[in-house]
Amino acid sequence: MTPASPTTGPVVAGQGLTRWFDTDRAVDSVDLTVASGEIHALVGLNGAGKTTLMKILLGMLRPDSGAAWLFGEPVDTAGPHVWSRVGHLLETPFCYGELTPTENVVAAARLHGMNTRAARRRAAEMISQLTLDRWADRRSRVLSLGNRQRLGLACALVHRPQVLILDEPTNGLDPMGVLELRGMLLSRSHHAGVAVLVSSHHLDEVARIADRITVMHRGVVIGNLDPGGVDLEHRFFDMVYTAEKEGPWTQQSPPRP
Repeated sequence: MTPASPTTGPVVAGQGLTRWFDTDRAVDSVDLTVASGEIHALVGLNGAGKTTLMKILLGMLRPDSGAAWLFGEPVDTAGPHVWSRVGHLLETPFCYGELTPTENVVAAARLHGMNTRAARRRAAEMISQLTLDRWADRRSRVLSLGNRQRLGLACALVHRPQVLILDEPTNGLDPMGVLELRGMLLSRSHHAGVAVLVSSHHLDEVARIADRITVMHRGVVIGNLDPGGVDLEHRFFDMVYTAEKEGPWTQQSPPRP
């Protein structure tokens, strides 16, 4: 499978991103890019800073220093023309429990600027692709954890975004769901030129889809893994243990104004 040609510059970029929570530096001077047609994976232990970094890139959190861009525009001033081209799923998938899965996906499409007719058509397509047909007209509050995850993915993908930012997207999915998601991400990235930033704990699954793998630990980027390399798990833990042993992890808060 040949990836689509990247654009002249990254469509997702962060430079020197740092974010403190009281005395904890959750993200520490991180530089990161994702190009069109690329799947860039973030891996790290719990608390490594992956979700915080994604929230900064999506404008959900403001960095204490550094800057982030989407499609070359600063995230903190980005308008609807930018956000209509971005899809995301972070942490627990959100849905309105009193609405059906179909109604939730239609609402997500409408919020991203699609007209009603197109939103309904695309919602039906996503419900089918993510095998939610059986529950399409039931209240979303009755969905299992795995089907809530499928619904969250449908809402993130329905408007055909050019940027996808997904935090642990395989959480709760059964093996068939993992295969479906893998195919969707590879198709959208390598055939439609979508830029994908994904975090995961599953190194074997990441190696099947990622063009680049970045390793984070305690908010710092400590290195990269070759998706085509051997024994990724051993190399990952070797990097983490070395960083933990050698890193100066006694942190102090920056002065507050």
